[in-house]
Amino acid sequence: MRLVLALAAAVTLFTATVPLLRGFFDLRVYYGTVHTWVHHGGRIYDYQVPGTSYGFTYPPFAALAMLPLALLGRTSAIVASVLVNVAALAVVLRILAGPDWRRHGWYRWSLSLCLLALFEPLRDTFSFGQVNLVLLALVLGDCLLLATGRERLAGAGIGLAAAVKLTPALFIGLLLLAGRRRAAGLATAVAAAATALAAWADPEASRFYWTEALWDTGRVGRLGYVSNQSLQGVLARLGEPGRPLWATAVLLTLCVWAWRARRAVTAGDWTAAFALTAAAACLVSPITWVHHLVWLLPSFAVLVRAGHRRIAGALYAVLCTSVVWLWVDDASGVGGFLGSNTYTWITLGLLCVLPTGQPRAPRLPLARNASATAPAPSPESPTTTAVPDQSSS
Repeated sequence: MRLVLALAAAVTLFTATVPLLRGFFDLRVYYGTVHTWVHHGGRIYDYQVPGTSYGFTYPPFAALAMLPLALLGRTSAIVASVLVNVAALAVVLRILAGPDWRRHGWYRWSLSLCLLALFEPLRDTFSFGQVNLVLLALVLGDCLLLATGRERLAGAGIGLAAAVKLTPALFIGLLLLAGRRRAAGLATAVAAAATALAAWADPEASRFYWTEALWDTGRVGRLGYVSNQSLQGVLARLGEPGRPLWATAVLLTLCVWAWRARRAVTAGDWTAAFALTAAAACLVSPITWVHHLVWLLPSFAVLVRAGHRRIAGALYAVLCTSVVWLWVDDASGVGGFLGSNTYTWITLGLLCVLPTGQPRAPRLPLARNASATAPAPSPESPTTTAVPDQSSS
């Protein structure tokens, strides 16, 4: 108990003083957009946070899903954002921990939460008021359905996530790759229905987004900014923002993803397949801010499950350091190329070498107990052989 309290106090002190606190900036974008749209008759994509050039960049359905913000004040919206993210994190951890989650006990879970609080993408997700944890929970819900054989509703979560943000649409590709056409069809239908609902609610916003805003990466931010840890970000920092080179890198990445994800699905390892897809989505997206790398959490769960705890711990520790920000002003030279893209290299490494396939259960040593040293049966009391229960075998 004392260790947990001491660690919690140290983590709280660290997160309150050392990292850059983001002031719920993204939540301010969502809140301002919805209030301008609902209460002032403004347009979704015209709103900008005062004093900045940043506005709403998600599909129109995301604004529709955030309509409850119109009923809240600023402080209430911040509280709601934190509570929703906490709930989403609980769902994510419950799914990744598997059916034996209770055996870890409160002590291990408390230590895990302290360590998670140090994870830069996660703490930035809370500090920005971002939605990626909610989307990850929706996607992993489908992973759980597929892994447990309950495929009837699988795909709905992916469809909703793809309607809010385009990157999760790659998981529909995973379903097609795995031959789960029903789930892929449901995901596509849900995404299309949500998009159609948004078009009905605000036709002008939908037209503007799909014809103009979607193709204008300048609305999101500068491609070469050090927080952009995608392949496009690497090329932009090299001074090579050309489309052909980026398209080639994306194509090669998707080939590696398709090969490795198919092997994971063939082995019945849906968690690894989803982890590989999340890593690939972070790489191929034109912009992947540091807080988007919360999608790497399934990869660390796979590493721990496969027994690679030291590797998982080392990579996780690097992602807690904010090391890429050392090159925020100058990413030139070999050191800048390697250091400013550290998180991209980790994501690429996870895509290439993440273990796939269920781990073999460890072979337990034969216990020397009463049953192992039982006397030989006598003719008066012959041994009976129990028939194993077929349902539990």
